[in-house]
Amino acid sequence: MSAISSRSPIEDPLNLFGKGVTKLYSAWVSTSFPFASIGRKFSLHLTCILQRKRACRISIGNSVLLKEYVWLNPADSSCTGEPLIIIDDNCAIGSNSIISAKNRIHLERDVLIAQSVLIQDHNHEYEDPTLPIAAQGINVGGRIRIGKGSWIGHGVAIICPRGELTIGTHCVVGANSVVMKSIPSYSVAFGIPARVIRHFDPVRGAWVVGAPQGAPSVSPEETA
Repeated sequence: MSAISSRSPIEDPLNLFGKGVTKLYSAWVSTSFPFASIGRKFSLHLTCILQRKRACRISIGNSVLLKEYVWLNPADSSCTGEPLIIIDDNCAIGSNSIISAKNRIHLERDVLIAQSVLIQDHNHEYEDPTLPIAAQGINVGGRIRIGKGSWIGHGVAIICPRGELTIGTHCVVGANSVVMKSIPSYSVAFGIPARVIRHFDPVRGAWVVGAPQGAPSVSPEETA
């Protein structure tokens, strides 16, 4: 019986090939798509869904990473107006995630998005019972901002059909939560609907159970 080698195994050569394809595709998209702005070291997988004609409504910072099958969807293809999707420096978006913006979705720097996350600032109209929902278009919508350094867990849905929805700085949203209300900074939120279950108390210098006293709990409907 042969002895087991103590050397670390080398990486699969096919993985190296895939990394090379990603690097070439990222360089091509960065230089040929008409983004509102594009930073350095933008990396996106070949399977990402990004329409060239809508790139003018997207702003990308430095060192942004998009994993497999990420879809960036500005709902308006017109190149007039401000960016609808803004992704600041050092953000990473996990595979199969969707960002769909009619008005404005802003990811501040160092935001980490896990796999299969939905971030959407609008919804389908449905109130006319005589028409199929697919024929009723989308509603007025709202705006979403995710504060710097936050972590959005696997399968989270963040939906703002109207008003303003803000997830503050350094927040954690637990896996499979549904967020339809703003979350204060330095909080951990979880559930359907998502509620704050822990927060950082600067007086104690520690994380404590529950929401901070006097924290806003405003739904998009109440801010419209």
